[in-house]
Amino acid sequence: MYNFIALAVLLSFIIVVLMGPFVIPFLIRLKVGNTEREELASHQKKTGTPTMGGIMIIAAVVITSVVFMKSNPGAYPVVFLTVCFGLIGFIDDFLKVVKKKSDGLLAKQKMALQIIVTAVFAYFMHSNGNLGLRIPFSGGYILDIGLFAYPLLFFAVIGTVNGVNFTDGVDGLASTVTLVVAVFFLVAGVLTGKGNWNVDAAVIGALLGFLVFNCYPAKVFMGDTGSLALGGYVAGSAYMLQMPIYIIIIGLVYLVEVLSVIIQVTYFKKTGGKRIFRMAPIHHHFELGGWSETKVVAEFSIITAVLCMIALLAI
Repeated sequence: MYNFIALAVLLSFIIVVLMGPFVIPFLIRLKVGNTEREELASHQKKTGTPTMGGIMIIAAVVITSVVFMKSNPGAYPVVFLTVCFGLIGFIDDFLKVVKKKSDGLLAKQKMALQIIVTAVFAYFMHSNGNLGLRIPFSGGYILDIGLFAYPLLFFAVIGTVNGVNFTDGVDGLASTVTLVVAVFFLVAGVLTGKGNWNVDAAVIGALLGFLVFNCYPAKVFMGDTGSLALGGYVAGSAYMLQMPIYIIIIGLVYLVEVLSVIIQVTYFKKTGGKRIFRMAPIHHHFELGGWSETKVVAEFSIITAVLCMIALLAI
């Protein structure tokens, strides 16, 4: 199996690296440039950098996962969640940068699509009796919470997907943090014997390849196409391992990013324009405090790596 894992990582990496020189110029010709927020002076030079690069990640993950699916047929639900959320992100990106609709999908449209995709995934999980919760530091005890498992699933999946989406805002941040999380899932799957190693390896290889073009200074951004797809992967992998609770540990960066936005917006409305953070999501708060983009990526990734080590001990 370990040889297959190495081959899957390598194949996915090669696919993205080979796609980059063709896809990036194509996106530039389509004029799918990113628009940066005016408050971020250091980001203005990025305006026009092509987005929607997440299509390379999705392509590599799907191709690699399918190639090795015979060795791990149970991985289809994770691929389904990854692709479907990536498709939602693609539609949103397409409307924003190609059709020039500034808001892309309306919030209610995006939420409706996310609920539909999550409902299909929930049906699969129900059919396979895979809704138990592995409790951290319990020696592997799996808790059955009955009907409460269904609202928890919707909350965990949709929350995780949007958490990864908010994390995407600094060159290489979402890619690097999720790369660390994918390594955790790969190791956890081997330890528990329930993993989807082909998808984990595909995501690891795809993100390593994408970072060739996405690390600072980025030549391409993943857009919602990539960030929502990665969110679907994280949520799907956690549930296939019966580890949604572990998302709080390994995905703390995602959680803090979401909470920073919620806190900022709520406080802003309640106080008539005052702010707690310099800017939300919180990675921009640190940027405006003097951190470079590379420092933000390094610090957030180190935190995630340490948390993943703790989570491995918790298994």
